Amino acid sequence: MYYVYVLCNEEGRLYIGYTSDIKRRLTEHNSGKNPSTRSKSSWQLAYCEMFKSKADAQLREKHLKQGQSRRWLKERIQHSIALCRRS
Repeated sequence: MYYVYVLCNEEGRLYIGYTSDIKRRLTEHNSGKNPSTRSKSSWQLAYCEMFKSKADAQLREKHLKQGQSRRWLKERIQHSIALCRRS
């Protein structure tokens, strides 16, 4: 299985990615192993979608990173983002 995930931090910043092991990937983000999230505060899982196909997960990740889809995503998970900011 492959997962498209959205992480958020206390500042309300989002990171979108895909992986086959979401627990391992979250640990990597919080331990500084990813250059994009290294200098930021701790990250929490805010949203996740599951796919059987790696290609489908990659396409969905790319789609969510684009303008209109990113706006839709922020609206859809606005309460989860707010909870990340409080933590």
